[in-house]
Amino acid sequence: MKTMNAPDAINGKEGRAYAKINGNNEELFYAKTIEATVEKTKADIKAIGKRMTGHKTTGLNGTGTMTIYYITSMFRQLIASYKRTGQDVYFDMVVENDDPASAAGKQSILLIGVNLDSSILTKLDGDSDDPLDEDVEFTFEDFEILTPFNKI
Repeated sequence: MKTMNAPDAINGKEGRAYAKINGNNEELFYAKTIEATVEKTKADIKAIGKRMTGHKTTGLNGTGTMTIYYITSMFRQLIASYKRTGQDVYFDMVVENDDPASAAGKQSILLIGVNLDSSILTKLDGDSDDPLDEDVEFTFEDFEILTPFNKI
């Protein structure tokens, strides 16, 4: 019987993320969390003689969130550019898990056609002793698994 070795669990702090925006590679070193999800789109299939509704997968929808420290204007500038020009900016992002202590090794996922849903324009918080951060929601058009985890 196989069991998981505790050291093989992935440390979420071990990794990095990059965004290729307008031809420039930007390391997202100020990110606290990044999460991207692919959700199946399904159609209900009802048939005579069946009491249960079936489900047929008809597509996929990619969404994500990242929490970043409030120290960059890059995402605000992308939205301001859209406001000025009417041309929205789509970019690619690579997110890597790379825990050297895990036998699972490195995983790299490419998110293609990332598009921001929102960005905080300005923020102050006189009640907090914590550094300012912001949540950025996005969608993406496609993805590729560049490097999968090792089988352990």
